[in-house]
Amino acid sequence: MKNETRIITAALPFVNNIPHLGNIIGSHLPADIFARFCRLKNYRTIFVGGTDEHGTAIEFAAQLQNKTPEKLCTELYQKHKDIYDWFKISYNNFSRTSRKIHHELVKDFFLKLYKNGFITEKTIKIPFCLKCQRGLADRYITGTCPHCSYEQANGDQCEKCATLIDPIELIDAHCSVCKSKDVEFRDIKHLFLDLRSISGEIEKWIDNNKNLRQQVRNLAKGWLKQGIQERCITRDLKWGVQVPLEEYKDKVFYVWFDNVIGYISATYELLGEEALELWKDKNIKTYYFLGKDNIPFHTIFWPGQIIGQKEFVLPYNVVGYQYLNFEGQKFSKSKKIGVFSDQVKNSNIPLDYWRFYLTNILPETKDTDFSVEDFQERINKELIGNFGNFVNRTLNFIWNKFDGKVSDITNVDEELEKEINQKIQKIEECYEKCDLREVLQEILKLSDLGNQYFNKKEPWKTNNKDALAYCYELCRILSLLFSPIIPNSSEKLKTLLNTDNKELKINRREKTINKPEILFKKLEEEDVEKFRLK
Repeated sequence: MKNETRIITAALPFVNNIPHLGNIIGSHLPADIFARFCRLKNYRTIFVGGTDEHGTAIEFAAQLQNKTPEKLCTELYQKHKDIYDWFKISYNNFSRTSRKIHHELVKDFFLKLYKNGFITEKTIKIPFCLKCQRGLADRYITGTCPHCSYEQANGDQCEKCATLIDPIELIDAHCSVCKSKDVEFRDIKHLFLDLRSISGEIEKWIDNNKNLRQQVRNLAKGWLKQGIQERCITRDLKWGVQVPLEEYKDKVFYVWFDNVIGYISATYELLGEEALELWKDKNIKTYYFLGKDNIPFHTIFWPGQIIGQKEFVLPYNVVGYQYLNFEGQKFSKSKKIGVFSDQVKNSNIPLDYWRFYLTNILPETKDTDFSVEDFQERINKELIGNFGNFVNRTLNFIWNKFDGKVSDITNVDEELEKEINQKIQKIEECYEKCDLREVLQEILKLSDLGNQYFNKKEPWKTNNKDALAYCYELCRILSLLFSPIIPNSSEKLKTLLNTDNKELKINRREKTINKPEILFKKLEEEDVEKFRLK
């Protein structure tokens, strides 16, 4: 079992802005937590990601900033990487879709689809701005969504209801650059991915994949019910992966055709030719962590690409999240609503506090809300009042009453050990199912069990060495179970416990601890107010 290989991915972020906490919570953080758990269990774990640097979003942002797309992407790639490094997102490789190896693999992937007969060509109507004298692909055209009436929908997808849109469907469409409504639709030939002939295979994969959450399955099945059509995979842009066909050399691939192949190119950059062998191995489990708006692309289009290409393994699990709001409102940098990653980095609030709270409010089945008051309350009551309190009282008692010595357990408490083992098993099962909010709640229950046991045994009255030894072991096991969520604090606790034992079971042998230190500092009103003002 432990020889099993798992490839874990987080949705490649567009590099047209600084990520906010909704971006962190919707892919990078849960993917990292799961990857760290897999390493804890000694699976061969390959955690890859990267920046999505093609498409109209980048070209549009570069145009507004009067920069080349390449220059803007290079600047923002480093900013993104610095933020993910600060959050301790433990990528084995964090790549870029603008790199040469990615372009080569995308072209090879396309040519196999083309050879297999899954690429068609059609003449379609493309919006053209008469004022700017240019074609308006994707984000270059904006209008009202015909499905939910959101007034700022783009020409490829409505970010509010996540519905894919044909630009001609937009109501009151206008050019995103000059705001002109003087837009006409012209006939232009493009390439399409023909998903119609394999829609049955896509549906079979969705129905048979028991790992998908119900809300992910429902969204995918909703798409299938509408009927899968051919999907245009080329754009009239200059920045992107050039189509390797002479007749279409003036076009690049649609960003949602090429960026998912970035998972493979990031693995290839790390492992070379072995990466392709792994991605073709039917025994490999691939996990995708992503936000709600990315679910259709990873449950319909990406599986369709894989089925048509006929080589790579289909997703083992697509872990799709809903949206994170900020105190009841949608994140918006322009309106200064929400918490952005650079603000978190400069907040002077410890990283593990952020990771703990964000895990607590992961939008696994519905939208959740970030609240500064709730943040402070959960940190102080749950992280510090429960876990921190148990660790602090256990280690200080061992240090002060027994000179830091933990004796062998001579009187085995079978009932306690059984309860601990059952809780460990439940936590591991939740990790395996990627139910990370439940993981956190179950870990806190185990910590609470430790507090109750400490109170029950009253070591300040009895000097019960066995009871303290069990409390020590609970602290050690909790440090391991917590390590994917709060890695810094878990590492510090491991040092205080003076152990490198990674077994998730009670060890009855004697130990010696290091001098205790406070694991967590209370989050004061002053700390929160400083952050709020920022």
